[in-house]
This record gives sequence, C-alpha cells and structure tokens, in this order.
Amino acid sequence: MALPVRQQAKYWGIALAVIFAALWFLGDVILPFLVGGALAYFLDPVADRLERAGLSRTAATSAISIVALVAFALLALLIVPMLVRQLAQLVNAAPTIFGELQGFLSTNFPQLLDNQSVLYETLQSIGQTIKSQGGRLASGLLSSALSVINAIVFIIVVPVVAFYLLLDWDRMIATVDGWLPRDHAEVVRSLARDIDRVLAGFVRGQVSVCLILGTFYSIALMVAGLDFGLIVGSIAGLITFIPYVGALVGGALAIGLAFFQFWGEWGHIGAVAAIFAAGQFLEGNVLTPRLVGQSVGLHPVWLLFALSAFGTVFGFVGMLVAVPVAASIGVLARFGISQYLDSRLYRGLTGGDEP
Repeated sequence: MALPVRQQAKYWGIALAVIFAALWFLGDVILPFLVGGALAYFLDPVADRLERAGLSRTAATSAISIVALVAFALLALLIVPMLVRQLAQLVNAAPTIFGELQGFLSTNFPQLLDNQSVLYETLQSIGQTIKSQGGRLASGLLSSALSVINAIVFIIVVPVVAFYLLLDWDRMIATVDGWLPRDHAEVVRSLARDIDRVLAGFVRGQVSVCLILGTFYSIALMVAGLDFGLIVGSIAGLITFIPYVGALVGGALAIGLAFFQFWGEWGHIGAVAAIFAAGQFLEGNVLTPRLVGQSVGLHPVWLLFALSAFGTVFGFVGMLVAVPVAASIGVLARFGISQYLDSRLYRGLTGGDEP
C-alpha cells in the first residue's frame, strides 16, 4: 500500500532541503566533485560509443582521460597565458580608446560634448572608472577564480573524480534506478529521460557550439589583424549559449575595437563585421540545429534567472548546478501542467472535451 500523498511530500521535501543545505554549507568542498561529475556526464556518450566500437569500459575511459589531459595541458600552457595577457592589455588600452572616442566626437559633433552634456559626463565617468578600477578588476577576477578553482583541484582532484565517475557511470545509474520507489518508478524514469534529453541537448550541445564558435571567432579575428582578437572571440563564444547575445556583444566589441584600430581602412572593418555575420549563419543554420536541436525547452530568460538566483544564493557552486536544476524544474513544470490538464480540477465535474 502506497504512502499517503502528504507523507510522500514531506519525505521528498526533507530530501530536497538536505540537498540545498549541502550546497550551502559544503560549497567549496563539493566543488571538485560537481566539476568531475559534470565532466563524466559530458563524456559518457563518448565512452559508450567507444564501447560499441569494441573497447572495454576501462580502455574507453583511459583513452578519453589521456586525450583530455593532453588538451588541458595545451590549454594551460598556450591559450590561458595569451588570454590573460590580452585581457591586461585591453584594460590598459581602454582609457586611450575612450580618449580617442572623445576626441573624435568633439571634432565632428562638438555639440554632443559640451561640458554640461550628459554624454560628456558619461564618457568622463567611464574613462575615470576604467582607469582607476580596470587593473584592480582584472587582477581581482583572476585571483578570485584562482582561489575558487585552484591548480590543485584541476590538476589532481577533478581528473581523478571524473575518471572514476566515468568508469562506473552506467553501474551508478543502474544502482540509483534500483532505489526508485516501486509505485512511481516508471514516472520517475520517464521524467529522468526527459531531463537527460534536455541536458544532453543544452549542456552537451551548447557547450560544443560555444567551443566551436569561440575558436572560430578567435582565430578569424586574429587572422583579420584585430589586436585583442583572442579575448574578444573567447567572450563571444562564452556567452553564445544566450541566443543572439554572444554575437551582439562580441560583434559590438570587435567592431568598436576595429574602428579604433583600423579607422579609414574600411576593408578591415568590414572583414571583422563579416566574421560575426558568418558566425551567426554558422550557428543558426549548422551548429545549433545539429548539436542542440529544437526541443531543448530552456528559455534564455529562465536560464538567466536560474544563473542569477543560484549564483547569488550559493555562489560559484550555485552557478554550476543552475542549468541542470533549471532543466529539471522545467521538465517537472511541464509534467505538472500535463497532469493538471488531465485532472478534474481543469476538466470539471462533467469531464468534457477541451474548450
């Protein structure tokens, strides 16, 4: 005989409270395990495909780990130092760029830069802020990131956790499946499949899109001769998961820098604009339909709210779990709505057809 609904709700509510309490009190402690679990989840389809090709699970996991470690070593040795250097150069060049913009506007549009105008005061304020706080902001971001995700976590703990979770992933899933309440096992499995489909479509697919577009923008902008092409392309690729925002922010930043660097050389400026136009075409017509699909179900506004809310409450760990939690809540909300539409509360006592 199944437990009453009220008791079931109480037990599931306690379990949910325990999970949130663990995130709250053990944030920095469980961070490497969350990162390792995310990597294992991301790489599990690759391991399954290698198994179907004839490798054992151990061999498949070992091969993936070796490739990942080599890629991480190349990233740490080649890409990260260039990103840090370009970020520092961009911060240092920002006051000069704003000074050039102010001089251009004062020459061509003197009425806009009258000492009493709002635009003049705004430019002055932005320039002073960047000059006084830009270096401190860049160094603060870097030191904060290194304090949260230090070298020991990345070099030792995360790879080890990811390796063992990836090795035992299918076994763990089978074990958890055996713990499901028998009365609700099929419903939970159906919801879990829907959540996995959403996460697979968004996390795996969108991360791939971000990496591909970030690499494309960075290489293309550097080939075009833009001074800060690597950092601009990385920023554009990083925020591509929000539709149109990555291209708009990256395009505006790149074209603005191109005007400053190539003023009068309209071919170079047009080439920078064409790079982002090509990136948008590639994203909308090739990458997103193939890698993400059309049935993900994560609205950009809902995603931004989840990132903001969980990041504010739980810090960096909250931002890591925001996407899977948002996807899970979306699936549960759609399930609840479907149950409501089939219920007597919606249909009424007559049980008639839909209006």
